Amino acid sequence: MTNEALHLHAVGAEPLVVAADVRKRFGSVEVLKGISLQVAKGEVLSIIGPSGSGKSTFLRCINQLERLDGGAIFVGGELIGYRRVGDKLHELVDAEIARQRRSIGMVFQRFNLFPHLTVTENITEGPVQVLRERPGEARDHAHALLERVGLGEKRDAYPSELSGGQQQRVAIARALAMRPKLILFDEPTSALDPELVGEVLTVMRDLAASGMTMIVVTHELGFARDVCQRVAFMDRGQIVEIGEPRHVLGQPTQKRTQEFISMVRT
Repeated sequence: MTNEALHLHAVGAEPLVVAADVRKRFGSVEVLKGISLQVAKGEVLSIIGPSGSGKSTFLRCINQLERLDGGAIFVGGELIGYRRVGDKLHELVDAEIARQRRSIGMVFQRFNLFPHLTVTENITEGPVQVLRERPGEARDHAHALLERVGLGEKRDAYPSELSGGQQQRVAIARALAMRPKLILFDEPTSALDPELVGEVLTVMRDLAASGMTMIVVTHELGFARDVCQRVAFMDRGQIVEIGEPRHVLGQPTQKRTQEFISMVRT
């Protein structure tokens, strides 16, 4: 039994996400060199590592913002980006990809809010246009989500009237509005001033406590240590080390992991 299988057996959960030998190349540069891991339903996994190690690219592959050059990804038991016919794989058409994306939320470094829409309109756009929710129902849900992220009083504000931390919390509410079974966070605090980081991490901690499955690319080692069930350290397109935070962050076995953690803490 592999370490990944042993982990899932220990937590008593079926994998929600399965990545098998995932590879991605940009021109002559191989950015992902055979990434394999599994994430259980309700688990929070942090991915740490230096810039350029392939962390964000891996998230983008899960959400089909990048096409794989090798390997496979399954979410909820469904092969992402392809359908199997006999022994052959066929790429999905755009409509099928859009359907798969509905169950996967993603929060980016930059907030990507529509500047001409209010906070409420930013959140309801997806549910109304994609999920075909009734506008009133979508609006009520958006207001409830804004209360959840501590921004109930900002429902009619425009993005330009918000701080960076507030905009990122709106982005989280927008992802939740699609009722995803998985949320990907791509360094969600890296673009924020230091004093605004805490308010976003608080929302993410509450979200993790609610049982949401999350994969978080981050340099916030405190969050990884306190909130995540496991931490994966990536370098040069490979997972160098993966395990419980107390092991990977507290007693890493690989020299490259040790060097990185020492530099981040300095």
